[in-house]
Amino acid sequence: MKLSEMRQLLETRGIQLTKSLGQNFMHDGNQLRRIVAAAELAQGERVLEVGPGLGPMTELLLAAGASVLAIEKDARLAAVLRERLGHSPNLVIVEADALDEIKARRDWAGWKVVSNLPYSVASPLLVDLAQTAAGPSLIVVTVQWEVAQRILARASDAEYGLLTLLLQLSYVPEAHFRIPGTCFHPAPDVDSACLILRRRANPGLAPERWPLFVAVVKRAFSQRRKMMFKLLKQDWPAPVLERLFREAGLDLSVRAEAVGLEQFIRLTEKLTAISTSTRT
Repeated sequence: MKLSEMRQLLETRGIQLTKSLGQNFMHDGNQLRRIVAAAELAQGERVLEVGPGLGPMTELLLAAGASVLAIEKDARLAAVLRERLGHSPNLVIVEADALDEIKARRDWAGWKVVSNLPYSVASPLLVDLAQTAAGPSLIVVTVQWEVAQRILARASDAEYGLLTLLLQLSYVPEAHFRIPGTCFHPAPDVDSACLILRRRANPGLAPERWPLFVAVVKRAFSQRRKMMFKLLKQDWPAPVLERLFREAGLDLSVRAEAVGLEQFIRLTEKLTAISTSTRT
């Protein structure tokens, strides 16, 4: 779908896009094809598309042989999508909030996610998918460039933090490429990135321990400039933490931004063994 066609369709329907919903539609055909190609789709594979808008990516996904579940929150756009592509037997259009749908349906095993994610929901949506025990095998999505840098970060990077760890526990960032704002309508003030995330075969931490991992990481990053040990003392006894820090190879003066994923996993494993009755 060319930019002129997109504008004409929106104007004909009297649809004004809503910034609060993160409605920036990609019209660059080369970028759309590049994103779909990165998903490595096989005939009949199930794909979740969040925020399909007018459907330019949906068309390419269907042409690649995918069976697509498209979740669109905006009733106006869902109606247009049904008229344009509703005849396809391989497309299911759900008019709903994607965050609610993902939380309601916890089994995404065997699925792939391919989406130009609305900026407003990108981070929480990816975190929800990452914390689903049966998550999609591959995620290929566009997000704001700064968000991508946070997801790709490593320990001691300026962008490293809570979002990094919550996603990298379950997914390995394989690749990314930059997409200029001019490829979208309306053009945002920032560039985007297409991010490719592959599900870890073994996350290194059993799903039942993920809530504790989240609690540890959230507390550790609650005040970035403070020592992690002092922050965790709000939830666990200092003598116990001192021993666990030594066993995990962590200095008591370390800040969370310098602690890698594997060290957080080891610390979570050790904290799991502590009875809840020992907490302060």
